[in-house]
Amino acid sequence: MKKCYSLLLLLLAALPALAQTKSNLAYYLPQTVTYNPAIPTPASVLGFEVGEWHVSHDQLLMYMRAVDAASDRVTLTEYARTHEHRPLVLLTITSPENQRNIAQIKAEHHQLTDPAVSGRLDISKMPAVLWMGYSVHGNEPSGTNASLLAVYYLAAAQGPAIDETLRNTVILVDPSINPDGMSRFAGWVNSRRGKNLVTDPYNVEQNEVWPGGRFNHYWFDLNRDWLPLQHPESRGRLQQFHAWKPNLLTDHHEMSSNSSFFFQPGVPSRKHPLTPTRNFELTKSIGNYHAKALDKIGSLYFTEENYDDFYYGKGSTYPDVNGAVGILFEQASSRGHAQETVNGILRFPFTIRNQVVTTLSSIEAVQALRQDLLAYQRDFYQKVAGEARDQGVRAYVFGADQDPARSYELARIIRQHQIAVYRPKSALTVGGVHLAPPMPTSCPPISRSSD
Repeated sequence: MKKCYSLLLLLLAALPALAQTKSNLAYYLPQTVTYNPAIPTPASVLGFEVGEWHVSHDQLLMYMRAVDAASDRVTLTEYARTHEHRPLVLLTITSPENQRNIAQIKAEHHQLTDPAVSGRLDISKMPAVLWMGYSVHGNEPSGTNASLLAVYYLAAAQGPAIDETLRNTVILVDPSINPDGMSRFAGWVNSRRGKNLVTDPYNVEQNEVWPGGRFNHYWFDLNRDWLPLQHPESRGRLQQFHAWKPNLLTDHHEMSSNSSFFFQPGVPSRKHPLTPTRNFELTKSIGNYHAKALDKIGSLYFTEENYDDFYYGKGSTYPDVNGAVGILFEQASSRGHAQETVNGILRFPFTIRNQVVTTLSSIEAVQALRQDLLAYQRDFYQKVAGEARDQGVRAYVFGADQDPARSYELARIIRQHQIAVYRPKSALTVGGVHLAPPMPTSCPPISRSSD
């Protein structure tokens, strides 16, 4: 009897680890709702359950297009092409009624950023806008693979709760921010996957060769390109960002395998001084929803450590200077299909589930804090306009007589950040510095002339 009892205890202890390997919809998504059978599941399109293999970009795109075709909640837009000519897509997900009026909703939402009219808007009746971006680093795949499940849930879930969420929210899903790097990484790990998974951290599957999938085609870290905007992925994404002006942006990443899960706020002493205090208060309120969701499934996590909210050139901080709240997620990476860590064997499906859970908690937070987020955005732009008037500086003048193309390129970048650029009608002398007349009119226009 004693031996049988010991064996039973060992089997019970092994159940959590075994559960990680069973990657199906019940493992990832709430079972308290029903799902519309007319919406294709990821497995019905891909031929495998999410987490069994690393989805390639063409497979990801195939599924997103299938859901777009099947659901009146979803609209797919191609916003750019990578250097390797892979499509970058954005899915707009909301109620069918909102879809029919999406142009008007976008225009009214954009008015929150205009202090001249924002005070007259009734935010109690306005949907909030949530942007969810996955895997800007291509070898951090749990985010991209989680986007399959997020889109399926939003398109297929049925019931009063999801109906209310979709009425009150416009959800923008960028399922793969870095398709070229993601494809490079997926090809590496899938081609080195064995029938029996090898969990040795020194195994070739878990150690991709340089340059790896982190970077895009030109080996550039796109998470540092939100300000310089040197790559088509970033330029197309930023155009969509400013077209919508989201209230909350989530940025799904991965970190060291021997860690757990991180969500913002970051280290309290490492926040940008220009970011309003109210931004950090909202970030912390949103974090409570992530903590509750991760507690429910028993996942370890930490917050207010290791990561910061300082550099505005990253995806999780750029929103903070544009009237939105940016949230960074960092999931411990399996760097393949499974890997031995200090916390035991970390399996790919487990990493995906944490990203799915915090995707859903983000949606819940936006639903609960909708008016707070809308009011914050409106107040942000009103306050910024007042501070600008108080500064007494109307404009900054720049130029490069010996290299006019350099000035033009700087102006082009600045304009993409919704900053007005004007070409003076004549030469200027400012602070003892003489600036020559502007470029000939045959050059591409920068903006309208101004005195």
